[in-house]
Amino acid sequence: MPPKVKVTKEEIVRAALDLVRQSGAAALNARAVANRLGCSTQPVFSNYATMEELRQDVLQAADGCYQKHIAEGMRDRATGCPPYKASGMAYISFARREKELFKLLFMRDRTGEKIEEDRRSVAPLLRLISANTGMSEDDAYFFHLEMWIYVHGIATMIATGYLNWDEEQIGRMMADAYEGIRSRRVGGS
Repeated sequence: MPPKVKVTKEEIVRAALDLVRQSGAAALNARAVANRLGCSTQPVFSNYATMEELRQDVLQAADGCYQKHIAEGMRDRATGCPPYKASGMAYISFARREKELFKLLFMRDRTGEKIEEDRRSVAPLLRLISANTGMSEDDAYFFHLEMWIYVHGIATMIATGYLNWDEEQIGRMMADAYEGIRSRRVGGS
């Protein structure tokens, strides 16, 4: 009898993440992951009591990919744009390069999920906005929400293939939105 194949949790998550990247979140099931790994479903269910547990680990891995992409985009800023704009450009770039992971993270049905507002996660961006505009933290937070909704709309249209604007056009549009929202918030009109 051949020895049992040892498959680690990390290998399962990596295979599941690759499956989602290629075929979307709806394709994630034990049989598809096992096929990617070249084994039966037994190792999947030896490591995970339920598929929901695996989905949560895949979400966490996808978020890790996203966080790395954003950090690199803000650090590298190859486009020469300021850090706050670089974060939006990186968000849109992630939607372009990782369409299915973007959809998994930002376009899934959240019904039943407990969603908590957490300003700490955007605190560095709020400090950037405040430093560049003189806005209070509260105003910076609402400014950021308006900009994020705008940027998310562009990213969603790119991830779904509705449009395919180049970075220059997106950068100009983001600058226009930034200036418009900033002048309304700072100018008080």
